[in-house]
Amino acid sequence: MTNWRDAILVHFVPHVSRLTIVADPDALLTEERLAVELRQKGFDLVEFTDSVEFRYAYESQYRSVWDRGERTDLVVVLRLPASSVDSLPYDLLRAGRRLAFDLGSLFPNLSYPVLQSLDRDLLDEVFDAQARAASDRMGDTATKDFILRHVFGIAAELIATNTDLLRALLRLHYRSMHLPPVLSNRLVQVLKVQGAFRDWPLEAIVPDDATFYAFLQERWPGFLRGHDSTGLHEEGAEYGHTDSGPDRLPFGHHDIRVYIDNLFVEGKLKPVRLPAGAIQPQSWTLSGIIKDFDSSAVRTDRLFELIDAEQPSEGSRYADWVAFAQRWAELNALVHSANGSDAKGKLLRKRSQINEAFARWLDGHYASLVNVPPSNPAMVHHVARHIARELEKSKQARAALVVVDGLALDQWITVRHALEEHDRSLLIHESAIFAWIPTLTSISRQAIFAGRPPLYFPTSIYSTNAEGNLWRKLWEDAGFSKVEIAYQRALGDMPSSGDVSETLDAALISPKTRIAGLVVDKVDRIMHGMQLGSAGMHNQIAQWCESGFLGSLIGALLDKGFDVWLTADHGNIECRGMGRPSEGVIAEIRGERVRIYPTPELRDQTAVAFPFARKWNPIGLPAETFPLAAQGEGAFATPGETLVGHGGVAIEEVIVPLIRFERREVR
Repeated sequence: MTNWRDAILVHFVPHVSRLTIVADPDALLTEERLAVELRQKGFDLVEFTDSVEFRYAYESQYRSVWDRGERTDLVVVLRLPASSVDSLPYDLLRAGRRLAFDLGSLFPNLSYPVLQSLDRDLLDEVFDAQARAASDRMGDTATKDFILRHVFGIAAELIATNTDLLRALLRLHYRSMHLPPVLSNRLVQVLKVQGAFRDWPLEAIVPDDATFYAFLQERWPGFLRGHDSTGLHEEGAEYGHTDSGPDRLPFGHHDIRVYIDNLFVEGKLKPVRLPAGAIQPQSWTLSGIIKDFDSSAVRTDRLFELIDAEQPSEGSRYADWVAFAQRWAELNALVHSANGSDAKGKLLRKRSQINEAFARWLDGHYASLVNVPPSNPAMVHHVARHIARELEKSKQARAALVVVDGLALDQWITVRHALEEHDRSLLIHESAIFAWIPTLTSISRQAIFAGRPPLYFPTSIYSTNAEGNLWRKLWEDAGFSKVEIAYQRALGDMPSSGDVSETLDAALISPKTRIAGLVVDKVDRIMHGMQLGSAGMHNQIAQWCESGFLGSLIGALLDKGFDVWLTADHGNIECRGMGRPSEGVIAEIRGERVRIYPTPELRDQTAVAFPFARKWNPIGLPAETFPLAAQGEGAFATPGETLVGHGGVAIEEVIVPLIRFERREVR
């Protein structure tokens, strides 16, 4: 076998059986590349979690197709051990063949509980390491050390100096290689045994990148104050300095400084003013120092270099596109805020290339994201179930999900700057996820509050009026009582009193509430009618943030003991009109970036006249829903008209922020 997927794929031969039931307790079949390969072989995956929901999907999307004599191969994925398969409905068991896969059979020499804690996209490295370093069966501790060394490149016992530790943590967090708790706890344990790092906040900075970057941010001014003439600041006699504590970090070491410039360029660290009394800074430190002249042009050039070097390909994982989208958002925010015409022209040319590549990637990979386990959210409908898992850890925990309607990832950068100025105690954990396509409020926002694909709310697919009931049903099914669930929408304006709590319903203020869903629609209202393009969006969002509403809302929720999450249902993109179809009421939805038709034939007729639009495969959508979605910067509008729209498949519309807030001690 060349990889672990081969042991599974060999069992999937097309047309052997139209229904295959798989016991998959470790969610192996939902791993992105395996899911893609299964689809390429002609198999569809449907997760079995709720018998009523599954029956609806099975009957509407597959049984009816088979009754018409058409062919599909369906795989029912179970998150159950093989022994539980017999609990399935009898007609499924009679019609399908059965298979079972788990991590223990694929990696027999490694600890099963440790393997279960890993993200599935790490299994390739585990498989390769197992092949290279074959050994006898390992217990928990040996497996942890094996994976730390061979997958994450961390030999904990060899970390002896501040430079060793800082280099290891930078390599880990910059590559977004998040250690699961069992591994981060093991690494912390080994480091503490050595004694050299007892003063380091290891439990906080090893597992979490946001906390680690906050740790670096706090110590950067101290480094500038103590900057020596060589630009080095290291422990040990070699550099004439013996302080081994975490307050004096070796930023200047050649193995460390290679990361520092990128961290400031990408916005993970913020430049500071040069402290009084500091000597002339070295050239490599300039990206981390606020200067009197405008340095945005230099940062823009560096971001363009990173974008050129790191653009994902058609074979990339979704996590690669997410990381890329975050860098692309930083560049967009910088260019649109600085309003430089030369940089904007270059940005628009690059945007066309990126979105063409992104659309091709979506064709082959988007469907594989739908059933990703919610422990590592990939799409907006995973967020609520991810929060539910967090709430399971404590019966007293409370959580609030704030959905900022229409907030694009680059506009989140503008919001983030305002929030950081508003509240210095905020610790902001940033990630990003995929919206539902087409990227419409009625489709993607409802999916957030339903915690399910749009397939399961067909009667309200073109309205948001049912999302409050979908939200309550989701949490009641999870075991919460009605009084513990709150939902409110149409938020975004600060009351004249300046007290944000006056805009909140009593249910949100009630101490009985454990889970709250809130919709802030101010950005969406700004977007509709915007004629000044992306620069106008950033400008008006920045002005809205000055009102303090969002910062006060987040602060109030944190003060009431809520874990606070923020996401968006879709982003938006500056686009230009390329003509309106003349077809009367044929389309169900007649948006500026997407039109939805009841049949593929009607959609295809319009597609011929509008080559900028893409015939989107109706993944996860109800029957008779066939979108024609804009791919680049074109819009179904008056030719030459400039507008800001959503509904299409551009990266700016599809990949949206997922943020978690908490308080931290301000030093």
